[in-house]
Amino acid sequence: MMENLDVHTDNNLAREYLTFRLGEEEYGIDILKVQEIRGYENPTRIANASHFLKGVVNLRGTIVPIVDLRLRFGCPSAEYNAFTVSIVLHIGNRTIGTVVDSVSDVMEIPAEAVRPAPEMNSAIDATFIKGLAQVGERMVILLDIESLLMSPDMGLVD
Repeated sequence: MMENLDVHTDNNLAREYLTFRLGEEEYGIDILKVQEIRGYENPTRIANASHFLKGVVNLRGTIVPIVDLRLRFGCPSAEYNAFTVSIVLHIGNRTIGTVVDSVSDVMEIPAEAVRPAPEMNSAIDATFIKGLAQVGERMVILLDIESLLMSPDMGLVD
């Protein structure tokens, strides 16, 4: 029997996350932000854009900026291969694509499994990390993808 849980009103309920890999790390983002997952296609480059903004693609008439999260987080650049995908996200009133090494799966993570991220210097500003979740043997870094992509240094908002 499926329960109808309203995840918008109660932050203590379990949430579903789309998990993906960047190098050796596994990240999770709120599944409700995900519009679709597509195979990677070379975007049209935009002059003078940030190094992590790969360019734009035309997605059924909508021009979508494509951000390489690996470059955004200062990781070594990746080889784009058959596993490389673009996760198309709906953030606010914008559609934004993110390039990741591969998508793992969708998992429900109970709120009690999420621990706060430790204060430390890392390539990802701690304000963009919702927390860390231990799922079996896997450690998943839960991103606040909306805050990350809407931050002024991304250059994606007016």
